[in-house]
Amino acid sequence: MSTEKSSLQPPMQWDAWGDASKKRSLSEAVQSLLTQFLGVSAPTEPRKSLDDVLVVPSALAQGHVDALVEIVGADFVRVDDVSRILRAGGKSTPDLLRRRSTEPQEAPDAVVTPGTDAEVEQILRYCSANAIAVVPFGGGTSVVGGLDPIRDGFDAVLSLDLRRFDELTDLDEESGIATFGGGTTGPRAEELLREHGFSVGHFPQSFLFATLGGFAATRSSGQASAGYGRFEDMVQGLTIVTPSGVLETGRAPASAAGPDLGELFVGSEGTFGVITHVRVRVHALPETTVREGWSFPDFATGAAALRELVQEGSAPTVLRLSDEAESGVNLATTEKIGESAFTGGCLGITTYEGTASHTAERMAEARAILTAQGGTSLGEEPGNSWEHGRFNAPYLRDALLDAGALCETFETATTWGNLANLRSAVTAAVTTALVEQGTQPLVMCHISHTYKTGASLYFTVVCAQTADPLEQWKKAKTAAGDAIIAAGGTITHHHAVGADHRPWMKDEIGELGANILRAVKNAVDPAGILNPGKLIP
Repeated sequence: MSTEKSSLQPPMQWDAWGDASKKRSLSEAVQSLLTQFLGVSAPTEPRKSLDDVLVVPSALAQGHVDALVEIVGADFVRVDDVSRILRAGGKSTPDLLRRRSTEPQEAPDAVVTPGTDAEVEQILRYCSANAIAVVPFGGGTSVVGGLDPIRDGFDAVLSLDLRRFDELTDLDEESGIATFGGGTTGPRAEELLREHGFSVGHFPQSFLFATLGGFAATRSSGQASAGYGRFEDMVQGLTIVTPSGVLETGRAPASAAGPDLGELFVGSEGTFGVITHVRVRVHALPETTVREGWSFPDFATGAAALRELVQEGSAPTVLRLSDEAESGVNLATTEKIGESAFTGGCLGITTYEGTASHTAERMAEARAILTAQGGTSLGEEPGNSWEHGRFNAPYLRDALLDAGALCETFETATTWGNLANLRSAVTAAVTTALVEQGTQPLVMCHISHTYKTGASLYFTVVCAQTADPLEQWKKAKTAAGDAIIAAGGTITHHHAVGADHRPWMKDEIGELGANILRAVKNAVDPAGILNPGKLIP
C-alpha cells in the first residue's frame, strides 16, 4: 500500500512530559490544597535549560561510529549531547527528578535511527560482535525505567530510535487488519486509518507520543479497553528483528500449531528483539460516541456495580471508577482539580461507541444495571470533562514537581474477590512509608480497566517533597511493591516491568519462569545486548 512518508516526530522534552507549549500552571485551588492539606511550601529550583545540562561523554569509539554510519548513513547516527540526552530514559517522576540534578547526566553513547529491517539486523549483529548494548526507543514514554541506558558490563550503549518506521504499509479492509511500522505514534496511526474510515481504538494516557511497537512491547492497555480490549488483544502479528535473525508471527487469527511465539515478544520490552512492524486489528470509525458520568455512595458500591456490568456482558467502551479521595479533588477531570463541584461519593465514567441504535441499546442496558446497583446518573458533563483532559495528567504532575510536591503513579490488578483487600493493603503501605519520612500523603485510586474476573487499580500519590525526594519515593515504591505481592496483586498491569519492577519479577513468575525467560533470551540474543537490566530477573 502506497502512503506518503510523514515528517519524523521529535522526542519529548528532556526533563518533562510532552510538548513545552502545553506546560500547565497550578490553579489557586490546587495550590491551596498543596499548602493547607499536604504542607507543600517550597517550590523547587527552576529546571535547567538544555544548553546548561552536563552530559557524561560518549564512550563509543570513533571506529564504531564509522561502522554504524556505513550501515544507516551519516544523517542517522548522532553522538551530540542534545540527541543523546533527549533519549536518556523515560518520563517517570524519578526520571525527571534525576534530570534536575547538577551532576553530569547519564545518556546513551549514540543515537542510531535505522529505516529498514535489514539495517536493524545489521546493527544488532554488529553490536553483538562488539559488546555494545542496544536500547530500542519509540516514543520515550516509559515510566518504569524501561529506557534507562544501562551498560551492564558492555563497552557502550546505543539508543535505537525507530521513528523512521512510521508508515501504514498495508490495510486489509475485508479482514480488518492494518500493518504499521513499529515507530508509528498513536495519533499518526489514527490519522492514517481515518482516511479509510477505520480506527485502532487504543488510547492510553501516553497516546499522543507512544508508538505501536511500544504498545506491543509493553502489553499496553488503553482507556477504551472495556470495549476494544488491551493492545495484546489487537495484535494479529509482529515482525521482530533479533541478533539471531528475523521472526514473523501471526499466520492466522487462531492456530493450534504449538505455543504462540508472538506472545513471547508481546511484553518483552525490547529484551528479545526489536519490533519493526505490527499487524493490528482495526474497526470502523464509530458512528456515535456518548459519555455519561455516574455517582456511587462509596467505592465498594461502585466496584460492585462495575463488576455486575462487566459480568453481564454489558460493559461500555470506557468504564472507570474513582475512589472517594480521587473523586473529592476531581482528579478524573484534570481541568477542575481542587474545586468542590463533585460531592457525590465516587465518580464513575462511561463511554459508548458504535451505531446510534446499538449505542442507545447498550446505554439503556447499562443504565438499568448501574441504577439497580446504587448508581445515580450525572449526565454527559463529567464524561465530557474527563475526555477533554484525559491525556493531560502528566503535565499536571510536572507542575506539581515544580511546586515542591512529590507526585507519582503506579498500578496493579487482581480478582474482584481480592480487590478491596489489595487496595486497602497498598494504600496503608504507601501512607506508612511516607508518614515515617515526615510527610502526610494523599493516596488516591481508581479502577481503570475491568474484566469478568477482576480489575486493575491505578494509584496516584501526592505529598510534600523531602530534602531527598528520590530516596523518599524509592522507600514508598518499595513498600507499594512489597504490599502488592503480599496481597496477591500483579506487580504491573500495564506500565510494564522495566528496571523499576524487575526486583519483584521472581515473586511474580518464580525461578522456573525466570529460567524460561533467560532461555528465550539466550536463543534470540546470545550476547545479551538488547535492553540489559530490564524485565528478566
